[in-house]
Amino acid sequence: MAKPNFIELPGCEPIQIIFEDRSVLAIDKPRGWMLVPDSWRKTNWNLQTAIDSSIRADDFWARSRNLRYLRHVHRLDADTSGVMLFAKSEGAMRAMGEMFESRQMEKTYLAVVEGVPKEKEWTCELPIGPDPKNFGKMRVDYSEEGKESETHFRVLMSNERFTLIEASPLTGRTHQIRLHLAESGSPIMCDEIYGRVEKGFRLGLRAVRLAYQDTFTRRPVNIIAPAEEFLREFNFKLTPELQTAKWVRRAFVPKEKGQGEKSPLPVKKNPAS
Repeated sequence: MAKPNFIELPGCEPIQIIFEDRSVLAIDKPRGWMLVPDSWRKTNWNLQTAIDSSIRADDFWARSRNLRYLRHVHRLDADTSGVMLFAKSEGAMRAMGEMFESRQMEKTYLAVVEGVPKEKEWTCELPIGPDPKNFGKMRVDYSEEGKESETHFRVLMSNERFTLIEASPLTGRTHQIRLHLAESGSPIMCDEIYGRVEKGFRLGLRAVRLAYQDTFTRRPVNIIAPAEEFLREFNFKLTPELQTAKWVRRAFVPKEKGQGEKSPLPVKKNPAS
């Protein structure tokens, strides 16, 4: 029986696996799952703990891969969806962790803000540190405790109400994109910490691409999470102007008859949908 291209965990829809090789496995993380719960009430949404329990239970998605170890290499906020990378061994964990620390990982996010930013393209380098007066919140911090941070922003398009922005963080500080956009005068839509919440919308932030050179094979790796549904939430379309973006999935086109790149894994539909 073929390996399923999704992870099944209790109480939720299957989580799509969007990339896998001998060293790593990447998922399209749904909104709601935490890597580090901020209160005991939310521990049932601890993604790492749920995956560990599933592996120990020898669930089929893990058993079919002979998985005994799967550890998140980086973090996404609970309400941020998209590319989430896991290492399959401690060796891979160290190698991938070093790549994140040394800024060898190319990360791309899509962010939605209200209105139109003053600039079409800019870089924010404000240092970030924890806010001592508000647990779980970060702030601009020029003291010794503040850590250097850098994010490149580029406006992609605007509609009647929202603007779509491509964000490329060079560093990986907690809430970096959210805080940098708020400090730039354009907080992310429905950001309950740095902006405002509006009924009917969810946090307008999605990790759409992670790219790097594999430490072991030296081959380039390009992991892309689909963006179409996220764009539709805020009344955007994947226009011809965006088709050349690095985070857009390419259609499978064989190079020659009977040859070509491997087509992407099939998407398993939720039976309940």
